[in-house]
Amino acid sequence: MTTVTAHTHPTLPGVPGMYSESEFDRRALAHDASHYLVVPQIVATPGSAADIGTLFRAARSSGLPLTFRSGGTSLSGQAQGGGILADTRANFRGIEVLDDGARVRVQPGATVRAVNTALRPYGRKIGPDPASEVACTIGGVVANNSSGMACGTEFNTYRTLESMVLVLPSGTVIDTGARDADEKLRQLEPALHAGLHRLRDRVRSRQDSVDTIRQQFSMKNTMGYGLNSFLDHDRPVDILAHLMIGSEGTLGFVASATLRGIEVLPAVTTGLMVFSTIDEAMTALPDLVAAGFATVELMDAVSLRVAQRLSGSPRAITSLAVKDHSALLVEFHGHTPEEVSDMVAAARPLTDRLPLAVPFGMAQDARRAAELWTVRKGLYAAIAGHRPSGTTALLEDVVVPVGALGQTCSELAELFVKHGYEESVIFGHAKDGNIHFMLNEQFEGGRSTARYEEFTDDMVDVVLGHQGSLKAEHGTGRIMAPFVARQYGQELYEVMVGVKQLCDPDGVLNPGVVLSQFPRSYVQDLKASPTVEEEVDRCVECGYCEPICPSRDLTLTPRKRIALRREIVAAQQAGNTSLADELTQAYRYQGIETCAVDGLCSVTCPLDINTGDLVRRLRAEGHGNAAQAAWDALARNWGGLTAVGGIAMNIAAAVPPLATAATDVGRAVVGTDNLQRWTKDLPRGGQRRKPRHSDEAAAVWFPACIHTLFGAAEGGPGVGPAIDALLARTGTTVDIPEGINGLCCGTPWSSKGFTRGHATMRDKALPILWEATDRGRLPVVVDGASCTEGVLKFQHKDPDQRYDDLRIIDAVEFVADQLLDDLVVTRPYDTVVLHNTCSMTQLGLNAAARAIAEKIATSVIVPVATGCCAFAGDRGMLHPELTASATRAEATEVGARTGNSSGRTAYASANRTCEVGMSRATGQTYHHILELLDLATRPA
Repeated sequence: MTTVTAHTHPTLPGVPGMYSESEFDRRALAHDASHYLVVPQIVATPGSAADIGTLFRAARSSGLPLTFRSGGTSLSGQAQGGGILADTRANFRGIEVLDDGARVRVQPGATVRAVNTALRPYGRKIGPDPASEVACTIGGVVANNSSGMACGTEFNTYRTLESMVLVLPSGTVIDTGARDADEKLRQLEPALHAGLHRLRDRVRSRQDSVDTIRQQFSMKNTMGYGLNSFLDHDRPVDILAHLMIGSEGTLGFVASATLRGIEVLPAVTTGLMVFSTIDEAMTALPDLVAAGFATVELMDAVSLRVAQRLSGSPRAITSLAVKDHSALLVEFHGHTPEEVSDMVAAARPLTDRLPLAVPFGMAQDARRAAELWTVRKGLYAAIAGHRPSGTTALLEDVVVPVGALGQTCSELAELFVKHGYEESVIFGHAKDGNIHFMLNEQFEGGRSTARYEEFTDDMVDVVLGHQGSLKAEHGTGRIMAPFVARQYGQELYEVMVGVKQLCDPDGVLNPGVVLSQFPRSYVQDLKASPTVEEEVDRCVECGYCEPICPSRDLTLTPRKRIALRREIVAAQQAGNTSLADELTQAYRYQGIETCAVDGLCSVTCPLDINTGDLVRRLRAEGHGNAAQAAWDALARNWGGLTAVGGIAMNIAAAVPPLATAATDVGRAVVGTDNLQRWTKDLPRGGQRRKPRHSDEAAAVWFPACIHTLFGAAEGGPGVGPAIDALLARTGTTVDIPEGINGLCCGTPWSSKGFTRGHATMRDKALPILWEATDRGRLPVVVDGASCTEGVLKFQHKDPDQRYDDLRIIDAVEFVADQLLDDLVVTRPYDTVVLHNTCSMTQLGLNAAARAIAEKIATSVIVPVATGCCAFAGDRGMLHPELTASATRAEATEVGARTGNSSGRTAYASANRTCEVGMSRATGQTYHHILELLDLATRPA
């Protein structure tokens, strides 16, 4: 574990709040997806292009190196540095679609998925398609010349760049798309302009250099600087722009990039070819490439075995009895279904004669394709997540000419055996000759790196022996910087050194990345992985969870929560109790109190890690016996408490200033995480729940207790009366069980870590529901999405599994499936704005909610920025700053998209507290979608 002690330096120029030297902030941001760990001395969060110029001045004046950090998904260690580490994701997320999607101007903090979402209405996307598109950002895509599954070399960042706005270490800003860009570069940076001229002519004057560059860049290649720019472009400004691509933040800062959008071919057919051995798969590869398959993705036997353990893995993979098998995931892309059908037919003579281990077919089945791609895209993290505890995953990325790929795979397999790397995997983009392989190594405890070094030396010989490149798409980083000269030869290496000296003469930008003078630098600053907790130990710090986390802009993301748990344990193991105590103290608010425990991180995590489970357990560990006993007592007497709570809300609404003042005083005494803050935007209390019975009941209704505590929003009937009206309108009856007023879904206990009370409520609720449903004959319908999720957790955590036959469904799903077709819309809305809550997403309710919205409105808006509102039960009352931060982007979008609208516009969700949170954020009144359905279908 690397530790860098903050040093004394002159006051750095900048704006208040841009810098932090706290141990907590530095260590939280230090971790990326690579197997390196370099802790910065200072963390900076620039907010504008002007701040970037300030950072350059700060680096030069202080002598501290400067590294730009965006998504941190890079696997080669280029997103961290020991000086100033600048977070360029927090405030650089702009996306501007140009010319109906023909171009898009993007800032470095925008994710690939966000950009493609903005382009989707125009039938376009950007060219690079990395597997990490949910989390990787444009800053990283440009800095690493990212490619991916299908883009090859034709549609990578280098080929689809139109222009960029770049900031040089001197502070000079150049918009390469301006007509006078080259002249401006000549005037403002004469030495750089002239130097690029000289290097261009030097490269072109040597045929051996030209031949090497042409051969190397005929493949995917992100090793060293993009010297092909000297052959592809004449003007220094264009050469400079394309040298920036793949430069990994070592030459300057790309403030924005304008990329050409490429057409999305909507018709896709997908298939999985399974071969008995990897040799058979590689033998078939040249013919498959010649047949025009858009993608050919390799998964070897170990990859397939790991994929079988993933949730949601399709039967095509889970049904295999894997021995030495390998699989190729293949696709054709076309404009129409007929076009891809013709492609399949043309390829059938080839596919019919392949020695496949199982029958092969291709289908235009979007669900099947999505399942296969989910497995393939999450393969690295899934494999790394199943590594032995305490080991570090190292993912290598190489490319060779396609014809040499089979031999290369065989030789790599021999190296795994030779060096004792058991269960190593090979997978990747076989169509491009680009494969990834992963090793598990244990570097902590003073273990020697000799085995890893010896393997690396042999691997370099194998790849370069086939005229390949040691990096294809992950970037040179720290891992391959010492081998650049070995791949290109001394002459071209000196050209690269010249590029670096021209752009960054003071050497302040990301030293040790791309180019390194130290042969063993790739085995320095290796990241140890101490054993901590189950969720922590499996995490590979890939960062897929970060863009979806509601606390990402306020405190910590799931990756940072996990990284800091590792830092605390590492400090404890090192005997550094002062550091451990400092990190633990700060972690209480940033890591525990401001986590919404919404579980959305598990949706994007390829390992299904729910960091909320970790936080709930940490909360439980922080409770003493007295607190556990008190909340257990609440569970036993819940009916009385909810009644009192509803009355209290009515009293507070009658004297709002007094209620706010009283809760503020109480919070100052007992702590902000122990008492909710009452504000005037909170609703009045609701009505007590009442049991009912019918001999013809179609379901058992479980009214959520939150509707007793929180009454209906203004202008709405409340979800309970709305459901009653909808049931009456369709002639449907339901039961409400006896004892309902003492029941709850358990979420108030589970989210806070009160395990005893949660178990008490579970043991109360399940037997009552079991009897009320005639031992599972009738479904249980819950009228709040998070409450539905809570009741499902009761069932899943039942130790005796006595109630497995209970069917728990949400009211939105029940109404959409059972009632919607029988309802007649009499008062339609012009627009419904729909907020999909985290529970709706996890329960798969979004499509049902949209179907209801489309039934009652001409237009339905689901904001692109929709995410967890972080109200999280009472978390929005305990820490309103969390909800404010989480909803900011969505609220801005809602305002922009509805600000000039006329006609009837309604705002909908499916959870009472989320409705409160979104109403607070947007200034619009949100109702449960079933309330709106009731209002829209009332008799004329």
